[in-house]
Amino acid sequence: MIKIEDAQKEQATVIAHLIMEAMNHECCQWFAGPNHSLKDFHQLITKLVEREDSQYSYLNTLVAITETNKIVGICVSYDGAKLKEQRKAFIEGVLEAFDRDFSNMDDETTAGELYIDSLCVDNSFRGRGLAKQLLEATIEKGRKMNLPTGLLVDTGNPQAERLYHRIGFVYIDDNQWGGHKMKHLQKPL
Repeated sequence: MIKIEDAQKEQATVIAHLIMEAMNHECCQWFAGPNHSLKDFHQLITKLVEREDSQYSYLNTLVAITETNKIVGICVSYDGAKLKEQRKAFIEGVLEAFDRDFSNMDDETTAGELYIDSLCVDNSFRGRGLAKQLLEATIEKGRKMNLPTGLLVDTGNPQAERLYHRIGFVYIDDNQWGGHKMKHLQKPL
């Protein structure tokens, strides 16, 4: 049986691995730059998960966890109004670790929605409905905050888009993030 629960700080290493998988390794390497490895980027994301003021904070994360306490999925979400404030840790971390400045990065969300930043299920646990469970728990989190739940889906990922539509997400507009064409979807309250 899989439970969905709030993440804990000591789970940061595994959460960071799944965040990187959600971002995709090509994107992670792009942020790290040519002089650094994915291992270096993982160290940064782990530190960001451990913080309380980061968009990737464990406080913003729900985990899918097995009876043996293995984390097999994550969903990172936060109030879109707090993006700029919470993204500062990422921008400062990348600048310090990799000497790369992303302070002019486009915003992927705005005030008025609970934004799903990262959703990932461990490869060996896919196809069991865990992404849906994580999404439903996150949507409930949004309801408690009186916010619709929003996300960006890559136009090259129709399988994920179908899942979101089945759960009730609707198309809002086109977007772009990290050099990829995206669709902004939202689950109304």
